[in-house]
Amino acid sequence: MIEWVSLSAGVRPVPRPVATPLVWATAFGGALTLVALHITFVGTDRPGLALAGLSLLAGVLGLCARFTAAPGTAVLCWLFLNGFAIPPVGTFTWAAPRDAFWLASLCAAGLFGTVLARLVHARAAYRRVTPGAVPLSAEPEPEEGRGFG
Repeated sequence: MIEWVSLSAGVRPVPRPVATPLVWATAFGGALTLVALHITFVGTDRPGLALAGLSLLAGVLGLCARFTAAPGTAVLCWLFLNGFAIPPVGTFTWAAPRDAFWLASLCAAGLFGTVLARLVHARAAYRRVTPGAVPLSAEPEPEEGRGFG
C-alpha cells in the first residue's frame, strides 16, 4: 500500500524564485553598469562584447528568477545595448534582423538560466527525499493483551 506524505512539511524541497520586480531592478542596474564599463574600456564599435556580457547577466539573473521574468530582463538589457552600446549613443534604433537576434539571444540566455536552476534544484530535492521516511507497512501492529473472545 502506498501512503502519500507531504513533501512541503519542514524544509522546502525547492527554493522559491526571487520576485520578478527585484530581478528587473537588478537587470536595470546590472545592464547600466555593464554598458557603462563597456563604453569606458572598449568603446561603441564592438557591440558583440556588450551582447555577450548582457547575455551572461541575463543568464545569471535567470538562475534565481521565474520564467515570466526572462522576457522583461531581455528587454531591459536590449534597451541599454541598443541605446548606449552602439552608435549613435543615446538614440534608439530598430534594425530588424540585428535587434531581433539580440532580443532572442538575451531572452534565450535568461530562459536557459532559469531552466538550469530548475533542473539543479529538482535534482537536489530528489536526492534529499529518502525512502526511509515512508513506512513500508500501513498495517497497524497488534496490541498485546487484547484478544478476541
